Amino acid sequence: MADILLPQLGETVTEGTITRWFFGVGETVPADAPLYEVSTEKVDSEVPSPLGGVLVEIIAPEGATVAVGATLCRIETDGPFSTSPTSTVVGDAPADAAGATAPAGTPATSADSTGAQAGPLGATAVGTGGRTGVRLLSPVVRRLLAEHGLDPARVSGTGLGSRLTRRDVEQFLRDNPGRAEPFNGIRTATARHMVGSKATSPHVLTAMEVDFDAVDRLRFAEKDAWRAAEGSSLTYLPFIVAALAEALSAFPRMNASVGDDELILHGDVNLAVAVDLGFEGLVAPVIRKVGDRSIRDLARSIHGVAGRARDRKLVPDDLVGGTFTVTNPGQYGTLLQFPIINQPQVAILSTDGIARKPAVVVDADGVESIGVRPLGILALAWDHRAFDGAYAAAFLQEMKRILEATDWVARWADEADGA
Repeated sequence: MADILLPQLGETVTEGTITRWFFGVGETVPADAPLYEVSTEKVDSEVPSPLGGVLVEIIAPEGATVAVGATLCRIETDGPFSTSPTSTVVGDAPADAAGATAPAGTPATSADSTGAQAGPLGATAVGTGGRTGVRLLSPVVRRLLAEHGLDPARVSGTGLGSRLTRRDVEQFLRDNPGRAEPFNGIRTATARHMVGSKATSPHVLTAMEVDFDAVDRLRFAEKDAWRAAEGSSLTYLPFIVAALAEALSAFPRMNASVGDDELILHGDVNLAVAVDLGFEGLVAPVIRKVGDRSIRDLARSIHGVAGRARDRKLVPDDLVGGTFTVTNPGQYGTLLQFPIINQPQVAILSTDGIARKPAVVVDADGVESIGVRPLGILALAWDHRAFDGAYAAAFLQEMKRILEATDWVARWADEADGA
């Protein structure tokens, strides 16, 4: 018999809420198959089973919030077992061992913030039409109910088994005028992070207009074949990221963080890409070593990590280790956005809307004419502690040069040959 414990889900994560079990008691669980889904302040993750066997007991039901290291379930296995990076397993332990969890069948209870009696691991007794039932309420849900003095019996649950979810409570509040809309976990973390960033870094904005005609020559030639092969659009972003990585190699102080009276330069460019979660929050998963990747690889990586973020498939390690951040509001046609630096980085790039506009075009002989060109603004927010305006402007000038002067058609072909 092996106890499955909640693993360490990130450097700052101390607890998680079990939102889904993929197997029921008595079912056989294959090793490495998704066992449960856990929600933290930062991300929702599917956690694989570290071993195969029969699930004999679920200690933490759906909706329960448990600390890192707490027992989640027990699996009966005939052979030896080993741990994996995303799960923790312990063998049978004496019932009176220090720090051991309560024996099976001895539920812990506590009074929740609404005054109702909390049952095992977040179960709360509520009145329902004169009857007393038990509903599993996560700490987040109980807090929302308490903040608004709301009886949970008034709210219809849409979760598994009619479980009451945070969105159910928030929707109820939206449908009743005069109610505030509480921040969800991601919004709360974002607010804290952004306020801290503004308090830490003296923000400066530098922006530059770029002609994307050279990029469009490749995009128009390859977009149909790319969509047919990959099932996604060939956007401007992988080309911007390729130019960004090349420019950062020439301006290394841009790929850095501020220490104690020192600037810490990072060797690899680990790019955090801001992803909107259906207007419910923002995360910035990290793509490692973008300077070593081809345009095709960058396009696939950006599309893949954004999809995993929206599908709640990220793990906490996906959100750490970034050295530079890109945010892409341009899909909404923005002109210019002043983003907030993602600490402890020293700069963030906003890629704003690209639109066809009249512009002065200079040919190889220096003759000027008016033409229609795809123009867009790159807006760089940077930390004035790390460097000065001339450095930021020169960096953007280098990005502009790379984007406008590169023969992207030839580079695309060369990278294909070298694949």
